[in-house]
Amino acid sequence: MTPSDASAGRWSSLDRPPLSVASLRRALVAEGSLWSSLEVVDSTGSTNSDLAARAGALPEGAVLVAEEQTAGRGRLDRSWVAPARSGLFFSVLLKPAEVPVERWGWLTLLAGVATSAGLSRAAGVDTALKWPNDLLVTVDGEERKAGGILAERVEGGLVIGIGLNVTLSEDELPVPAAGSLALAKASVTDREPLLKAVLRSLEEWYGRWREAGGDPAASGLQETYAAGCATLGRHVRAELPGGRELTGTAEAVDAEGRLVVRTAEGAREAVGAGDVVHLRSTH
Repeated sequence: MTPSDASAGRWSSLDRPPLSVASLRRALVAEGSLWSSLEVVDSTGSTNSDLAARAGALPEGAVLVAEEQTAGRGRLDRSWVAPARSGLFFSVLLKPAEVPVERWGWLTLLAGVATSAGLSRAAGVDTALKWPNDLLVTVDGEERKAGGILAERVEGGLVIGIGLNVTLSEDELPVPAAGSLALAKASVTDREPLLKAVLRSLEEWYGRWREAGGDPAASGLQETYAAGCATLGRHVRAELPGGRELTGTAEAVDAEGRLVVRTAEGAREAVGAGDVVHLRSTH
């Protein structure tokens, strides 16, 4: 893990300037704020792994940002790699001690809602949520994944990692189905205001959820997630642990954050883990 140094020659780029840790701290780390510390490193394997390793010694609200991740991970241990300073790669430490542990699973969905809201405000770009943790943008009329969220349980809480493609061009995308804010014609691709907006939105939603004791309905989280979820109403294939597949219409997100799928036979099954593929619209 290498500390950030904006003067390092190999990082100088007019198109992709380094983040200013001083500016970010002034804006986000203040008395009464959720964010207790903020660190920016030039390069690391995974911000989630680094923050998880130190979670026991850190207070809630620690934020770790990397200009480049060399071993970033998504769900199912998929890799997440992008050029330096082409996106936002960061992790936050949350310790919701007053919320029942069985409701902590909602934090992945909460992070999606908060990120989507922050990007809408700061970048003027519409993002949709693919259950459970992908951020989608529209590029030339096509739905593409521009970001993802990974939550990991640690001592006393969770580390939530968010990866977002910001300025990647078509020839830099890891796979053809990927997208970026720039390709979605976002009005702002300066990473600093985007990161500030997402972290402020995350603080706002987390506070609301925590005040409601983690109740997804009372906090408005369940309704807001459903409203922004591109998976609902779609014909989907859920690839479940153990190699089983379930095909049907995604009907709802239940009180536990699971995706409810109705099969062609009319049976309804709640999916709590697995990979969901959008097949086609049922409309």
